[in-house]
Amino acid sequence: MQRRLWQIAIAVIAVLLVLQAPGPLPAAAPRTITIGLSFPSLSFAWFAFLEKAVKDKARQLGNVNVLSVESQNQVSKQVADIEDMIVKKVDGVLLVPIEVRAVIPAVRALNRARIPVVTVDRRLEAGAGVQILAHVGADNVEGGRIAGRYVADQLRAKYGEVRGTVVELYGTPGAGPAIDRSRGFREVLDRYQGVTVRQYTANFRREDGLKVMEDALQALPRIDAVFGANDEMILGALEAMKASGKVKVADVITVGFDALPDALRAIRNGVLDATIEQFPGRQASTGFEILVAYIREQKRPASATVLIKPLLITKSNLNRAEKGF
Repeated sequence: MQRRLWQIAIAVIAVLLVLQAPGPLPAAAPRTITIGLSFPSLSFAWFAFLEKAVKDKARQLGNVNVLSVESQNQVSKQVADIEDMIVKKVDGVLLVPIEVRAVIPAVRALNRARIPVVTVDRRLEAGAGVQILAHVGADNVEGGRIAGRYVADQLRAKYGEVRGTVVELYGTPGAGPAIDRSRGFREVLDRYQGVTVRQYTANFRREDGLKVMEDALQALPRIDAVFGANDEMILGALEAMKASGKVKVADVITVGFDALPDALRAIRNGVLDATIEQFPGRQASTGFEILVAYIREQKRPASATVLIKPLLITKSNLNRAEKGF
C-alpha cells in the first residue's frame, strides 16, 4: 500500500513539473524598417489609391514605416527625393518612375548604397544596367490590346466591318505605361486597313485630354472612337465632346484605362463605354511584400517580373473593379 502511495506521489510531482516548465519563447518582433515610396504625383487619383494601398499593407505587416514622397511629376524632384532617401538610410525603396530613363542615375545611386529597389506600375528601360529586385505592374501591352479589341468589336457591330476614325490619347512621353499601352492598342487596330488612328499627346492629364480633344474635334470631320491611355484623359475628352455640340457622346465608342471611381460612375451612367482595370492595390501590396520579405529574410521573389493581367470593365461587370465608387 505504502509503495502504491509513493508511486502516485511521484506521478503527481512529475505532472506538476511538466506544467510549470517554461514554454517556447515568443517570437521576437521584427525590427522596425523604413521603406521609401516615390511616385509621380497625388494629382493623379490612381497614385493616391496606390499610396493608400501601400500604407494599409505596412500596417498589416507591422513594424514598417513608410516615407512617402510625391515628385510633383518632375523628374528632377524625383531624383532629389531618392537621393534624400539614401541620406536618411531607408531600408528599401518602392519606386514608380516618372520616365523609363531619366531616374536611372538615382537608381544606380541606390544600388551603390545597397538599398533594394522594387518598381511598381511603371518600369525602367530594359538593359539600363541597374539592379532591380523586382518589377510589379499590370501587363500594359495586353491592356492596350484589350482596349483595341473592344474598339474593333464595337466598330464591327456598328458598320459590319472594322473601319472608322479612332482618336488615341497618348500619356506622358517616355513613361512606360504610355509606351506599352499604345503599343498594344496599335498592334490590334493597325491590322485593319479601314481604320485610321489619330494620336494626340495628353500627358495622362484630364485638362490636357479636354484640350487635345477640342483640337481633334476641330481637325477631324468624323470621330468613331476614342481611347484614353488613362481615365483622366478620357474623362477630359468626354467633357470636350459634350461641350462641342458636334458629336453625340453616345455615338462615339469611348474607352479609358485605370478603372478610377469617376470612370466607373461614368460607365454606370452610360457616358463612358469601358475602362481597363489594372488592380493598383494588388500591384502595390505585392511589390511591398516582396521588398519587406527581402529586407527581413533575404528572400527573393520567384520571378523578377510580376505582371498582373488587366481586365475590361463595362457596365456588365462593374462589380469586378477593384475600387468602389
